[in-house]
Amino acid sequence: MTYCVGLLVKEGLVMLADTRTNAGIDNISTYRKLRVFGEEGKRVLAIASGGSLSTTQALIHRLQEGVSIDGGEPEFIETAPSMFRVAQLVGHAMVEAKGQIERTIDKGAVAEGDVKIGVTLLVGGSIDGRAPRLFMIYGEGNFIECGMDTPYFQIGELKYGKPILDRMLDYRTPLAKAMKIGLLSMNSTMRSNLSVGLPIDMLIVRPGQSVAAMHRIEESDRYYNDLSDGWVSALGAAIEAIPEPPYALPGPTFE
Repeated sequence: MTYCVGLLVKEGLVMLADTRTNAGIDNISTYRKLRVFGEEGKRVLAIASGGSLSTTQALIHRLQEGVSIDGGEPEFIETAPSMFRVAQLVGHAMVEAKGQIERTIDKGAVAEGDVKIGVTLLVGGSIDGRAPRLFMIYGEGNFIECGMDTPYFQIGELKYGKPILDRMLDYRTPLAKAMKIGLLSMNSTMRSNLSVGLPIDMLIVRPGQSVAAMHRIEESDRYYNDLSDGWVSALGAAIEAIPEPPYALPGPTFE
């Protein structure tokens, strides 16, 4: 299992991904799921992946070799003219990577679900300082773009981190606050699901800048630990501040 989230607000883009991989209850390791491409000062492209590691690796390899659509010349995400074209190239590479994996394994096992090769991606970034854009790319290669009405995408273990996004995030949320909300969404997920874990990789991209800030948050990160403890304390204080429900007061009994 994994958890990746992308937040797109007016002031910029935040992408976060955990790094835990699990091949059984006694085989847990760390693997980078948020990869950054591009050229500093010109473009920042980030891909966060959830699903099969083998399919993801095949996909990245195809992007590095170049993607040919409809028999055309190979194209590279590092030179694509727009983020929309980047999403098209990644989606096409996704289909080719899955086909490659299917040709090398037992198709019956895939059909029965014994071997899982599916991948879902978040693709975000900025080209030539233009406003960042964020796409979710499905296993079939099709994709949708993040918009103002719902300024976030999630992949992987969604449910535990979604409530805080729905309650606290909108397109006008300041970028620094969006970072806090994203980290709390990740923290809530890790508290409820042990298959999602530290370290966390976080990317921040601002409009007008083709340079990204990239951070890896480890277990010893003081800010993250203070954020987690502060959130628990704030929730406890909020519960205490809310009046007791009237349903618990003495009243008539029913036979």
